[in-house]
This record gives sequence, structure tokens and C-alpha cells, in this order.
Amino acid sequence: MTDKDTILEQLKSEITGITAGPKLEHVGTVTRVSDGVAEIRGLSQVMYSELIEFETEKGAVLGQALNLEEHSVKAVILGDREAVREGQTAKGTGNILSVAVSDALIGRVIDALGNPVDGGPSFKAETMKRYPLEKIAPGVITRQSVNVPLQTGIKAIDAMIPIGRGQRELIIGDRQTGKTAIAIDTIINQGKDVRGGKPVICIYVAIGQKESKVAQIVEQLKKTKAMEYTIVVTAPASAPAPLQFLAPYTGVAIGEYFMDQGRDALIVYDDLSKHAVSYREVSLLLRRPPGREAYPGDIFYLHSRLLERAARLSPEHGGGSLTALPIIETQLSDVSAYIPTNVISITDGQIYLEPELFYQGTKPALNVGLSVSRVGSSAQTKAMKKVAGTMRLELAQYRELAAFAQFGQELDASTKQKLDRGRRLSELLKQNQYHNMPFEEEVASIFSAVRGVLDTVEVSDVQRFEKELIAFLRGRHDALMKKLREGAELTKEVDEALKAACDDFAKNYFKKS
Repeated sequence: MTDKDTILEQLKSEITGITAGPKLEHVGTVTRVSDGVAEIRGLSQVMYSELIEFETEKGAVLGQALNLEEHSVKAVILGDREAVREGQTAKGTGNILSVAVSDALIGRVIDALGNPVDGGPSFKAETMKRYPLEKIAPGVITRQSVNVPLQTGIKAIDAMIPIGRGQRELIIGDRQTGKTAIAIDTIINQGKDVRGGKPVICIYVAIGQKESKVAQIVEQLKKTKAMEYTIVVTAPASAPAPLQFLAPYTGVAIGEYFMDQGRDALIVYDDLSKHAVSYREVSLLLRRPPGREAYPGDIFYLHSRLLERAARLSPEHGGGSLTALPIIETQLSDVSAYIPTNVISITDGQIYLEPELFYQGTKPALNVGLSVSRVGSSAQTKAMKKVAGTMRLELAQYRELAAFAQFGQELDASTKQKLDRGRRLSELLKQNQYHNMPFEEEVASIFSAVRGVLDTVEVSDVQRFEKELIAFLRGRHDALMKKLREGAELTKEVDEALKAACDDFAKNYFKKS
């Protein structure tokens, strides 16, 4: 090789990797930092919700641009608040806040930014897609009607307040009345109610919860093997308000990934009351004007743009679905407060849990009068629709008559009969946590009540009667139960066979104590 060739080779190696033209960066300077909010001069090209990098002594710290003002930008700090100081450089990344999604998330516990917090291995970014946290909800044309049931395994809900795939059903009530219990039972039941060979992918978003409570829930999900199809997104009470604000958007972005694949997903927001409080804190720190109860004016839009993303897509758009179960905590049963009324008006119905019923030992403490599903029987199988059609009315009548009967009035035979059946029905609908029932067992249980089989059973024996009846049907009439499950329809033949089996058990096998 000549000297000329050597010089050429050296020049080639020097210029390799140099791109044409200078690299443009949008840079600003931090002018003020207070309570996790940084005010930045410059960054004139920054977008709303853009990811910002603060150059600190401890390395890059991330932030999110939320206030785009005339002479400055205000951003919430998503990392180490203490590391960001006045005078430091802030760079716009050009990327809207997003989360890495893939099937690798299933079975993991992650934070609001998508980082694992369960001690497991890190995710491989190159194998994952990125989904934006903020996204426009599917339009009317891309949706189809909600008519496929999402079984909870809880008799009272599946019979009277059915939930369909793609629905948004609010769970509302005072603290410690069993709201989370219903959501966790629903998640656990998805492993038992498998349609199409795959369970519904479940996402549990814990907002502002104690870390010990989240750990207990994860442990229970592992024990029941529900973590095999569940993702937990946690922003605990110890996390900064901006991360609690972002957590449900991270969860819904993950849910949309599975929905876009044509799969069914379920997301639980536990709870949106704490989410509203975290957003109020962020807004007040950003010096946005306070409104009613100091909540910002866009608090309704905050929750509506989150919950509208739940949908059941039409077959042309993949046919996937995302079902949302938001939870709201009320104070002293006040459902007319600001945040509860906001979320009630966005959702397709609510499951209202009443403290008085809970303290009386009725679990789930379902208030039949205030609970409603606006999808209704469209999200029920034909068998359940036929069996439970009159049950809601009977239970509502019983509650009214029971309130009247406590004054000791003389009652006619018809009223006594309604009260007796109502007591047995109320007892039958009691169900402990983690005791989910398969669809066919729910139908058989409710069938025995509405067809009068339970009328001769003492109220104190109802729970035992139900347990022994199910065991009897499983042992002696398994083909009938299988037909009920597979057909999901109460044909005349199945109806007569089930009635005969229930009567046979009540007369010949159930031994009254």
C-alpha cells in the first residue's frame, strides 16, 4: 500500500459516521424549581406532554411539559426531584410521553413509566413497541355493540348488573365496602371463563394505594395463577403526584396494545378518586386556576378521555375489546359529590355498594336500586337472561316491603310470600371473596330460587342447600351442566331437566338440620 492509499484510508475512517448538516436541539434553562415543578426559559418548539431531559450532576432526569406559556414552559419532574436545580439545561426530546408495550409485560409489576418494580429482569426495549399515553379514543365507526358477556363469577352481578366486553362499569361506594374485592374476583374469574382458548388480559392499576396492599393483591393473584394473564401498574401513595396522575394512562395504553391485536382486555382503575386528587395537586403546583372543590376545570375531560378509550372494536378493525372497571370512593355514601357524578355520567352504569348492607353481612353489599348496567341484558347469555329476568324486581320489592314490615303491621299472604322469597334470595346472593362460580353453577343456583325450589328451605339453610345442590348436579347430572355451559341457553328440554333435578334433590337428598 502506497503513502497515497494510506492517507485515503485514514481520511475515510475519519469521516465515517459524520452526518450532513448540524444537529438541531431545542434547549432551555431551568429558572425555577419548586415542589417537583420546573419552570424553563426557552424550549419554544416544545409540544404539550413532550418528554423533557434535565441535565443534572446525577445524569439525565425526565420531565413532562404540561404548561406551555408565553415566555416559559412548566414541566413536572418524573424522576429525582432533588437533582434538578436552577441554571441547569433542559432539552426537548421531540417525543410525546409513551410506554413500551409487548407480551413480556404479562405477569409483571411495573411503575407508571413502564419500568419493572417486582425485582424481575429488565425489558428488552428493542423487542417492544411504544404506545403513547395520550391517544384519541376509537370513533363510532370503528366500534361494534357490546353484546358479549364478561363473566365476573359473582352471582349478583352476572344476574342483575351484567358487564359486557367493551363496557365501562363504575364500582362505587364508601371505603372498606368491598370495591377492590369485586375487581380482583373479576380478574381471577377470567382464568376460569376462557373463551377462544385465551383468557382476557387483565391490567390492575393501583393509584395512591399502600404498597403493602398492592403486594397482598399481587400475592393473591399469584396464588390463584391469575398473574399468568395479569399486569399490575402501581403508583403507590409514596410516589410523586405526577406519577399517580400518569399511572391510569400507562395502563390504558397497555390495554390498547392488546385490543389492537384483536384480543380482549380488562382494566381496573383503583381508584379514580385518588387520581383526581393527584391531578388537583399537579394543577395547583402548576398555578392553574382552581375550580369547584379546588379541582381544575378540565377534571371531567381528564376522566372522560381516559374512559372513552374502552371499546369493543368491529371485526374490520380487529374485533378486540377493552373493558374498564373504574373505582370511585365516596364519603358518607354521597354519590352526588363532584367527582362521583362526573364519573357516573361518563360510564355505562354503576355497581353501588352500600355500607349498611356490608355491616349486616351481605357481601357483596350490592344496592339493587342504585346499581344499573346501561348495556343490560344485551351482555347476558340467553340462559342467564331467562333465569334472572324477574329476580331484580323481586329483590327490589323485598327491600321496600322489608322496610315497611319492620313497623309490625299485619301482612297478607301475598306480601308474606314475597318477603319469604326475598329473604331466601338475599341469602342466596351472598358470596365470599375468592369464591367465584362458573356460569352454569350461577344459572342453576338462581334457577332454584326463582322457580320456587328454595321456598321450603329455611333461610339459615340456604347457603348449605346451594352448596350441596351444586355438588349433586355435578355428580349426578354432569351432562346437563355441560350442556348448559356449552349452549349457554335455557331450552325447554334443559329447563325441564334442571327443574326435575332440583326438585329431586330438595325432596330426596337434602337433609334439613
